[in-house]
Amino acid sequence: ICASARRHASVEPWTLGRLNHVAIAVPDMAAASETWRAALNAKISDPQTLPEHGVTVRFVDAGNTHVELLEPLGEASPIAAFLKKNPSGGLHHLCH
Repeated sequence: ICASARRHASVEPWTLGRLNHVAIAVPDMAAASETWRAALNAKISDPQTLPEHGVTVRFVDAGNTHVELLEPLGEASPIAAFLKKNPSGGLHHLCH
């Protein structure tokens, strides 16, 4: 644990518990889906368009958790802003 994290840690211990999913922002949903399918021989959900969140999502069944692939729906999407800073994509959030 880094010094900064120790300074900000609460007195009570915190445990993560079981993850529901790990969300990854991707610039190309088709390519990312194929990469995850091939790497894990995983089942991947059909794309779901969520205009209220500005994303298209697909879930990768990774066995003990899911990976949520997030692709932006247009330039106003928060994921588009994330990808401007991280053009190759990357970890967006953990959900427990």
